[in-house]
Amino acid sequence: MYKYDAVIIGGGHNGLVCAFYLARAGYKVRILERRGIIGGAAVTEEFHPGFRNSVASYTVSLLHPKVIKDMALADHGYRVIERPIANFLPLPDGRYLKVGGGLERTQGEFAKFSKKDAAALPHYQATLERIADVLRGLMLETPPNAGDGLPMLIAALSQGKRVAALPLEARRDLLDLFLKSARAFLDGWFESDPVKAVFAFDAVVGNYASPDTPGSAYVLLHHVMGQVNGKKGAWGHSVGGMGAITQAMARVVRAMGVEISLEAAVELVLVDGGRAVGVRLESGEEVMGTAVIANVGPKLLYEQMMDPADLPQDFRKRVRNFKVGSGSFRMNVALSALPDFSCLPGKGEHLEAGIIIAPDMDYMDRAFSDAKTDGWSRAPIVEMLIPSIIDDSLAPPGCHVASLFCQQFAPQLPDGRSWDDAGQAAADDVIATVDAYAPGFAASVIARDILSPLDLERKFGMVGGDIMHGAMTLDQLWAARPVLGQGAYRGPVEGLYMCGAGTHPGGGVSGAPGHNAARAVLKDKALGGRLWQRRSI
Repeated sequence: MYKYDAVIIGGGHNGLVCAFYLARAGYKVRILERRGIIGGAAVTEEFHPGFRNSVASYTVSLLHPKVIKDMALADHGYRVIERPIANFLPLPDGRYLKVGGGLERTQGEFAKFSKKDAAALPHYQATLERIADVLRGLMLETPPNAGDGLPMLIAALSQGKRVAALPLEARRDLLDLFLKSARAFLDGWFESDPVKAVFAFDAVVGNYASPDTPGSAYVLLHHVMGQVNGKKGAWGHSVGGMGAITQAMARVVRAMGVEISLEAAVELVLVDGGRAVGVRLESGEEVMGTAVIANVGPKLLYEQMMDPADLPQDFRKRVRNFKVGSGSFRMNVALSALPDFSCLPGKGEHLEAGIIIAPDMDYMDRAFSDAKTDGWSRAPIVEMLIPSIIDDSLAPPGCHVASLFCQQFAPQLPDGRSWDDAGQAAADDVIATVDAYAPGFAASVIARDILSPLDLERKFGMVGGDIMHGAMTLDQLWAARPVLGQGAYRGPVEGLYMCGAGTHPGGGVSGAPGHNAARAVLKDKALGGRLWQRRSI
C-alpha cells in the first residue's frame, strides 16, 4: 500500500488550501472527495437545463488575501466583482433602505429614517472596523492550545497583546460584541428599526438564534471581517460562481502533483497504536498517510468516521455536546424575468445587492420562535442575490438565476416530521414571501432547487445542515473550537488534524483553517526530526 505524506478528507476550499501549502513544502498529498465534483460547498452546478449557480456558498468576502496571493488565483481565472451597494432592504410600507456605495451615500439613506442614526453611522463603522482589524490579524494565527505549557502561554500572550493594545473604549465594545445580543448592541447605537434590521441580519446568518440571544452580536462582527479586491467589509460575486474559485484552486494543486480522487467517500479513519495511519473508503480501498487531515466538521469526523474506542472518553462527550445546526435553508431558482419590487420598481443597482427581506428585529425574532414551534416561519428571513445580472454565463439570454438564502429553519423538525416531506411547503413560503414584496416573482419561477437542512447534510456533509460546521458561540470559538485542548488543528489522536470550518476562525469561504492546519502539520514534522523541505507559511 502506497503511503502518502498527507491524506486529506474532503475536497472543499479549505482542503485545497491545505493541500497547496503542504505540496509547496514537498509533501505527497492526496485529497479524497465524496462527491463527483471538487469544491465542497463552494461549487457551481447546473440545477436546471441551461441554469447554473453557486448552489450552496454564494458570495465572496472572507477569502483571505494571503491565500489568494500565495496560490496566484488571479492567474487561474479568479475574478470577483464588487457589489455596487451592499444591501437593499425593501419595507412593507413602500419605503426602502440601501446600504453601501460610500459613507455619505449611506448616511443619506439613513437620514430618511433617522438623522440621529445618520450621524451615528461613522462612529459605528469606525468602532467595528477597529475591532475587525484586530480579529483579522488573528485569522491566520494558531490559537493557544490548552495543556501545551510554555508554547500555550507564549501564544496566548502574543495574541492577547493585540486585544490589550486596543483603547479601553474599544475593549468595552469588543466585550459587548462577544456577550450581548444583536438587539442590545444595536439599540445602543441606533433608533430606527430598518437601520437596525439591515445590520441585525448579519447576526442571524448561519446562526439558529434570535437577535435577542446573548452572543448573537458576535456573528454580526464575523460577517464584516472580510474584504473584496482590497476593500474592507465589501462583498462580491465570483465570476463563474463560487465553483470558479475552487476549480482554480484544484488546477493549482494538481499542477503541484496533488492527487484528487472524486467519488471517494471515507468510511473510517484508521488508527494503529494510538496514531492515525490512513483511511478506509466505502469502496474498501485503504489509503495510508503519515498525516490524516479532515476537512469535514467535527461531528462528522469524530462521530461517524472514527471508532469510538480510538477517542478519549471525555473528548467523545465534548464532541457529543458540540452544538451544530445553523438553521439555514437554501434555494436556487431559475427565473424568466427579474423581480420587480413595489417599493422601487424596475432595474437598478438594488438588484445587484444582497436583497434582505426582514424589515425589523421583531420579524427576525418571530421567525426564530416559529421555527422552534413549527419548524419554520411562514414569513421567513430571506436574502436574495441575482448573480446573472452581472454574470451572463449563468443563465440563458433573457433569463436569470437567484440565490435565496433563508434563516431560522429548524435543523430537526418538531413532532418527528422529516424535511423530505416538508421541504416543498417551506419553499412555497419562501417564494410567497418574496412575491409579497415583488409581485409577479412567483410567476417568474421556472424551476427551483431546494436544499433543506437535511439536504445540506446529505449533499455536503454538513451535520444538522450547519453551514459553519458548528455554532459560532463564545464557547465554540478560538482555542475552544471545536474542543478546548484540541483547538490548534490537531485531533486527540497523534497524526490526525482538522482543517475545516469547525476550527478557528470558523465558517465562511476564507481558506484560513486550511492555511493554519498546514502550518501545524509542517511544524509537527519539523519537531519530529524528519528532514522536510519547508517554506514559511
